[in-house]
Amino acid sequence: MSTFDSKAWLYTAGYQSLYFGTTEVPRANDIKGLGTTPHMLVKINACALNPVDVQMMNLPMWRIPTMATPKGCVCDFSGTVIAGGRTGFIQGDEIFGLTMKPMTKGGGALSEMAEFDMANTVAVKKPKQWSHEKAAAISLVWLTAKSCIEQVSQYVDETQTKRVAVLGGSSAVGIYTIILAKQKGWKVITTSSQRNKDFVTTSLKADDHVDYTQQNVRQAIQQFAPDAVIDCVGGTSCIGLPSSKRYISIVGDKTGRSSMGGPYTYYNLLGPLPAYQAASQWLRWARGKYMSGESYDVIMLDMNKQWLEEAKTTLSPEEIYIDSVFAFDEAKKAFEKLNTGRARGKVVVKISETGVKNTA
Repeated sequence: MSTFDSKAWLYTAGYQSLYFGTTEVPRANDIKGLGTTPHMLVKINACALNPVDVQMMNLPMWRIPTMATPKGCVCDFSGTVIAGGRTGFIQGDEIFGLTMKPMTKGGGALSEMAEFDMANTVAVKKPKQWSHEKAAAISLVWLTAKSCIEQVSQYVDETQTKRVAVLGGSSAVGIYTIILAKQKGWKVITTSSQRNKDFVTTSLKADDHVDYTQQNVRQAIQQFAPDAVIDCVGGTSCIGLPSSKRYISIVGDKTGRSSMGGPYTYYNLLGPLPAYQAASQWLRWARGKYMSGESYDVIMLDMNKQWLEEAKTTLSPEEIYIDSVFAFDEAKKAFEKLNTGRARGKVVVKISETGVKNTA
């Protein structure tokens, strides 16, 4: 198989090892014969950063000397197909989606070209009215928000009150969780700093707001009496509210941004949490599943292609929120913005303009 070099941001072990270099990707003519699952070669026009991108870089296993090799990064992408292989896409198709294994050789979205294995990638055609920057910003957060709503729907829809609490409403996932909840006709209370109050109540139409920097969050949420809680920020302050029948977290007990969250926190052998916190998550899950009390779970997104198609007909370009756009050579500055935790919407890196490059 012949390859060529693509400019890319890579890392070896930890976020601090991020550097600008090159990675090998297959030539277009070789894509059809790759692997047992379809692969495609994509020219990346834009990618969007997520906290999980930093968390993947910081996984403890990369500290093992034999694992400290160059790896790609960033999951969310929008781009132009160079070679579709057996994916159903053809050369010139503009697509968007995400990969869950950006660390594979040539597989990260923070690159001029990327090879995506469809065993761990979901993608759909980009609407013409969406820019590549907008399209890159939606996949991971939309699929995570959809997963959260699906997890709590049966608990909320069966009630008369139809109330849900979204912790972290101005976060990237929180934004789309509120949008989806309001589309279902639910009443929403959300948390954010005072700076984002107008955004979540006026733009996103949340019914009530809690300033987590000034108010007692548990007390305020409990007064709202939600039927379910969706946690987008981590922590334990709102677990076990008397009115809540279902508690979903995409983070778990942890509150730090640099270490892996989600179901990973159940298996806290090398993670940041004390062992008792991981154990307590298991106990809350078991209690809700096998005994009475609030049903509790820490979840991750569902790689559901149909849900990604739904985003195209559900969201207008104005409902895709971008905090800032950085140039390809400014990727480190983009990560610095992401790591402040104060981005309203997505941090995007623009890599190239639309067009197909001949890489046969």
